[in-house]
Amino acid sequence: MKLKRFGAPLAILAAAAISLTACASNEGGSTAATTSKAPSNLSGTLNGIGSSAQGTAQTTWIAGFQTDNPKVTINYDPQGSGAGRTSFISGASDFAGSDAYLKDAELAMDFKGCAAGTKGIDLPVYISPIAVAYNVAGLTDLKLDADTIAGIFNGSIKTWNDPKIAALNSGATLPSAPITVVHRSDDSGTTQNFTDYLAQNAPTVWTKPASQTFPYQVGDAAKGTSGVADATKNAKNSITYIDESGSAGLSIAQLKVGDTFNKISAAGAADVVAKSPLATGRPANDLAIKIDRKNTDKGAWPLVLVSYIIACQQYSDAAKASLVKAYVDYVASDAAQQAAAQQAGSAPLSKDLASKVSTSVATIK
Repeated sequence: MKLKRFGAPLAILAAAAISLTACASNEGGSTAATTSKAPSNLSGTLNGIGSSAQGTAQTTWIAGFQTDNPKVTINYDPQGSGAGRTSFISGASDFAGSDAYLKDAELAMDFKGCAAGTKGIDLPVYISPIAVAYNVAGLTDLKLDADTIAGIFNGSIKTWNDPKIAALNSGATLPSAPITVVHRSDDSGTTQNFTDYLAQNAPTVWTKPASQTFPYQVGDAAKGTSGVADATKNAKNSITYIDESGSAGLSIAQLKVGDTFNKISAAGAADVVAKSPLATGRPANDLAIKIDRKNTDKGAWPLVLVSYIIACQQYSDAAKASLVKAYVDYVASDAAQQAAAQQAGSAPLSKDLASKVSTSVATIK
């Protein structure tokens, strides 16, 4: 069972495990990822802002972490990746959730909550396939390739029975209705990953570079994962791109990868990430991943996002550093990753990547 998205801040207050479980249940049935160790003496408050794609996973992680650390309060507000990075850089939050790693221009800024002269580092904690989800009565098993997706979302393919869609869906009943495109209105890491996939795989159709804001004037816009999900559910003959965890109630297109059409798969997304290199030219202990969007291995899903917790390499407040280190190290643990997989449909970090995250987290001061 998957948790609902929500726009209000997450504020799971320090309380007994029963209270935490009840709070998670009210949000849609989250099961805390707990361990058997005795509660710690860590105390304090952490505030995070960012990725709405991480929302369900953050709910699950916070509940599990606070079961073991009942004196800690963690708040997470899923305003979107761009808002998360901006808030973190300005010092308005202690960490950010982001579906895109820090850009060079952002790394050149002054990080107000970090020790003087130090920067934020990107720590991958959440892997999820991006779904091309649609709401068309009677249409199942839709098949799309990168060029056709690009044509739909740039507005050049305008109706569902367009010859380019029909050619990929022999025997399907395609309505003559106009396509309603739904895209993100906010600065979104999901948009960054979606447009990066199209820029690399359909460059003659998608002529814009990868961007965290949707680059074409087409269709309807909505904020956040829940916003585009609701807009697509409420509009007949509509289509959107969305983190798979938010796609419940919508149909999901198959994606042409190489010569085959693949169904969406967290395992296929995880395999693509595992085979992708780290980005070069990054700060020490930064684990930004350069996703291989052209992976055509069997079952691969290269339309994938890697979402990060962005933390200071060194905090100006040592107490915050201790809390962040403990929380992110927990998030990267197998227990927390498996819990997020159960609730959000995400792919657990590989052992190798989880180990790299843990090693980087240990350097936070």
